[in-house]
Amino acid sequence: TDPGYHVESFPFLPGDLLLLYTDGVTEARDPTGTFYPLAERLTGWTDSDPDTFLDHLRNDLLHHAGGHLDDDAAMIAIERPVSPRV
Repeated sequence: TDPGYHVESFPFLPGDLLLLYTDGVTEARDPTGTFYPLAERLTGWTDSDPDTFLDHLRNDLLHHAGGHLDDDAAMIAIERPVSPRV
């Protein structure tokens, strides 16, 4: 039976960073009502570790929304290291 879900897989290569987030991130609005442009913002932040990346994203999101969010927002960044950590 078809559960109604579409499964898609993709490579998660060494050096890649995976961002998981709730709709509170993409639905955050600025004072004019414009949604947060997550995809546009992410393209320039490629040189950060997960903690720095999330700090940057959080600060940018809050700046866009005028300093506060009207909905809850959660973000998790997972990095696949280039070489195994010892």
